[in-house]
Amino acid sequence: MQQTKAQAAPTFFMSEEEIAAFHRDGVAGPFKLLDQDEMKERWKRERPRLFDRSHAVYPDAEPGSGVYDYDRHLDNEFLAELVCRPEITHRLAGILGPDVLCWRSEFFVKYPGDEATDWHQADHFGGASGIPHIRWPGSVGLKRSVSGEQNGTMTAWIAFTDADEETSCMRFIPGTRHELHYDEIQGMTYEPDKKNQRVIAGEKRGFFGYDWRELKVDPNFEPDESKAFSAPCKAGEFMLFWSTTMHASHPHLGKGRPYRLAFAPRYVPTSVTIYEDMKETGTVTEFGGTFPLDKYGSVLVSGRNDHPHHRIAERTTRGVPFVNHNPR
Repeated sequence: MQQTKAQAAPTFFMSEEEIAAFHRDGVAGPFKLLDQDEMKERWKRERPRLFDRSHAVYPDAEPGSGVYDYDRHLDNEFLAELVCRPEITHRLAGILGPDVLCWRSEFFVKYPGDEATDWHQADHFGGASGIPHIRWPGSVGLKRSVSGEQNGTMTAWIAFTDADEETSCMRFIPGTRHELHYDEIQGMTYEPDKKNQRVIAGEKRGFFGYDWRELKVDPNFEPDESKAFSAPCKAGEFMLFWSTTMHASHPHLGKGRPYRLAFAPRYVPTSVTIYEDMKETGTVTEFGGTFPLDKYGSVLVSGRNDHPHHRIAERTTRGVPFVNHNPR
């Protein structure tokens, strides 16, 4: 009897040319993660399930706060699948190295009439409070890490709905990750009543209740928007970018269009420490909410973890294992 040869699983590793272009620009995509119709259908099924927060790692997060939907990949099977998918993690291995953690995920929603997200760079993600969430080896403030790269994280911005220039797709200024123009140690003032109220460069812009301009190193600095490009994505597509690349989003112009939703898992090498500066309090406060870290865990999505200080989540809180598609 003739045997059927097993079909090898597809791989998505970047070529040397693609990696070089990414290090130059700090952004790439869009890439296909799921078919457009499949993403819309799966999100339709998953959305009501997310209202069940009985297994969420931050079950008492305040509704309406920016942290309410943090890290739902730690309890939701669909989101757990997405953060581990090889379309993302294979590409990350070529950029960050073989050993990669998913340390956070967030939802970003824009409703008709919502303001644009203003230009920003995120270094250690302490901009809201001034307390770093992540630290690269040897990094201090705006100083480069010992690896020669700036600090920051890799973000996979996954479109759950179609996003174009009328419905708040992303914007990027390539080649900007090598110089940080914002100092997150300063912290910002949370003013939720000013959402959709600030006018910047002729349009309503903000940062989810904050004003990122408060963090400017040089008060006179302005991003060069003439070098910016828009990044429309269909549902099921994703962008990859360094958080230190200057990025923003268009406003949602409405015009009868539905809300725009994106899911954004964030990744770092295993050498990066996570929430080290929160050890004493065991909590994180930002975007109008506070969450404890007692149930938190990062997810090994590529390679192996040789750093015992990490608390690794091997399964979701519902018992579903996370899949490493690039073990070593």
